[in-house]
Amino acid sequence: MEKSKVLIIGATGRLGYHLAQFSLQFGHPTYILIRDSSLNDPNKAQKLNFLSTAGAIPLKGSLEDENSLTEAVKQVDVVICSIPSKQALDQKLLLKVIKESGCIKKFIPSEFGVDPNKIQIYNLAHRFYAGKTEIRRLIEAEDIPYTYICCNLFMGYLLPSLAQPGLKAPPRDKVTIFGDGNAKAVFVKDVDVAACTINAIDDPRTLNKTLYLRPQGNVYSINELVAMWENKIGRELEKIHVLEEELLLKIKESSYPDNLEMIFIYSAFVKGDHTYFDIDECGVDGTKLYPHLKFTTVSEHLDTLV
Repeated sequence: MEKSKVLIIGATGRLGYHLAQFSLQFGHPTYILIRDSSLNDPNKAQKLNFLSTAGAIPLKGSLEDENSLTEAVKQVDVVICSIPSKQALDQKLLLKVIKESGCIKKFIPSEFGVDPNKIQIYNLAHRFYAGKTEIRRLIEAEDIPYTYICCNLFMGYLLPSLAQPGLKAPPRDKVTIFGDGNAKAVFVKDVDVAACTINAIDDPRTLNKTLYLRPQGNVYSINELVAMWENKIGRELEKIHVLEEELLLKIKESSYPDNLEMIFIYSAFVKGDHTYFDIDECGVDGTKLYPHLKFTTVSEHLDTLV
């Protein structure tokens, strides 16, 4: 089967770069939208040079320039956007162009997090999730074919500190347990998210579905994470328990976005927003669709922090 031609927006970002690499590796003709300003950033310029050398086709443009978007979109079959979550609404013009082009068989919007339709803390993080929710409604209203990728949390966020606010490395003396410590969160390495996303491009099973990632070795409660870490460092940590009501008070006493870290901890490890629901007919389990993919486990990631 002929591989779809893919346009990646945000290819100089951490996830976008991996998406472009796997798109090329899996044999897709790969186009990357680049701003002129990217060439002035040494780190971004190096990534662009590597991708271009590997075969990616750079196209000048931006999400604010309708003409450049139109020129880029008409050359491909699939569009993947991996811009930061706070910029989700910047995809509106892109949706207009995709709709008018009529040639895109799948759009993968910038999600790559917790399913905004499933979160139970919308009132606390409205400004973070509202953009993603609005983009979803626009996609569906315009009958644009899509796949939403919900990987929950990247391993580089919260996991390196064992979900301890303000810390950058795992604790070695005392640790805070939020709620009863039993709600399970999901952590997936960004490179593994990228590999799964590219696998889904030409897979009809993912069309107009939400693709969830819950690898068996990547789903843990905070109690389980602490026990695993204690075993790795060979010592027991002092446990400080913070009730749900106490954490909520701390969140409400802080201003947005300074309280986002605590909001995400509350969402994942108290409310269980990653795992409280079963995957229904509107979704698919990426780890079951692609059993050949090897996911870096939480244990393997913590080994690098010992």
